[in-house]
Amino acid sequence: MISFLISIVALVLGYLIYGKVVERIFGPDERQTPAIAHPDGVDYIALPTWKVFMIQFLNIAGTGPIFGAIMGAWFGPASFLWIVFGCIFAGSVHDYISGMMSLRNDGAGLPELVGKYMGKVMRIILLVFTMLLLLMVGAVFVYSPAMILSGIGGHVIIWFVVIFIYYIIATLLPIDKIIGKVYPLFAFALIFMAVGLFVCLLIKMPHIPEVWNIGGGMESWMTAQQSDGIDLLGVKAYLTKNTLFPAMFITIACGAISGFHATQSTLMARCLKSEKLGRPVFYGSMITEGFVALVWAAVSSWFFYSGGWREVLPQDAVNEFLAQVGNTDGKTLIQYFPVPIVVKLVCSSWLGVVGGILAMLGVVAAPITSGDTALRSARLIIADFLKFDQKPITKRLMIAVPMFAAVLGLLIWQMAYPNGFNVLWQYFGWSNQTLSVFTLWTATIFLYKYKKCYWITLIPAIFMTTVSLTFILQTIF
Repeated sequence: MISFLISIVALVLGYLIYGKVVERIFGPDERQTPAIAHPDGVDYIALPTWKVFMIQFLNIAGTGPIFGAIMGAWFGPASFLWIVFGCIFAGSVHDYISGMMSLRNDGAGLPELVGKYMGKVMRIILLVFTMLLLLMVGAVFVYSPAMILSGIGGHVIIWFVVIFIYYIIATLLPIDKIIGKVYPLFAFALIFMAVGLFVCLLIKMPHIPEVWNIGGGMESWMTAQQSDGIDLLGVKAYLTKNTLFPAMFITIACGAISGFHATQSTLMARCLKSEKLGRPVFYGSMITEGFVALVWAAVSSWFFYSGGWREVLPQDAVNEFLAQVGNTDGKTLIQYFPVPIVVKLVCSSWLGVVGGILAMLGVVAAPITSGDTALRSARLIIADFLKFDQKPITKRLMIAVPMFAAVLGLLIWQMAYPNGFNVLWQYFGWSNQTLSVFTLWTATIFLYKYKKCYWITLIPAIFMTTVSLTFILQTIF
């Protein structure tokens, strides 16, 4: 696990060294934050720093650093490089600068920031784009936890209704009523799960692919996962359809860089007491998410490439998988073990009963908490655009009712269309990274305007623009 352990150290050094560089470039000062200047008791509320950090971490994390890192295993140890370099030099900078720009602009949302620094036309484009993304997040994160919960008990429609009602309540109530009280607990659970798995990895010290195995060196790892000459992994077939560039940079978003985060940084900018708290809250929460992603990248590497799936499954289940491999409709490991199953198997096996509970929180509570803050962000973005005061509940309802009607429409479409969820998820992934492109270019113009070193956002902006354009062109053609 040499590559993995070096990656962990690199993340810590990234926060201590490069994070400090980025902070000095921006230059936080003692001016009043929006939460102090004009608290409204609903969205502009000064919260304790540790609570803002926990909410920010859970908002940006959700299942992203778990699901993305596990799916990223199919790109081999290259995922370690992307998580480390992406997190330190792109994702953390993206989250920090977007949050700090919001602080400097009275808690403005992302479309308002884009409009100010890139013009009115771009503001309208980004408003539409951001709303579509946030509504997709809301719809996707009703569907996935509802499907998982229905496997435990109850009909999927019932869970749809329960989660949907919760979304409505959490979106309308003041941020300190539900989000401020419940989110820190879920965030702690997510961090505890990652730390627990990290300790287990240190104890087990499994032999997993290293960075220097990228390319031809992976052949022996794939050969080891064969049965009677049949490829069990399915990596080659997967990479034929999903080339490392740009697919890996779209698949592993949370944990490296994610445009969705900019909508959450601007949300939590309305709750900070001081600009100088920006680095631990915005940059620090992204580094923490990178740690979670690295842990799951290592775990999934062990699960698939080192035969870990054989260890966590009873022998009859192993035999059942092997028996179907050679069939006409047989499944490879990538098809047979979807991400939620990997999470459940590993956590239950390594962490026992506690692990099973944490796994359930990871694949159910985490996406729900991402969905409700996405819709809260959507409400605030529309309110900023329409100049609607959000203190009166009637004004909140005027925005929330049509917004939830749109989410309901997406949910119905998902259920009616057999491949609806997969299609929605694919475009969600692309639009998520494209949103990061808008944010990084806006940040670059902001830094240039105020005569600060804009290269820290310009280089990531050029790279992510290339990734997003290449991916959509490959998808179309």
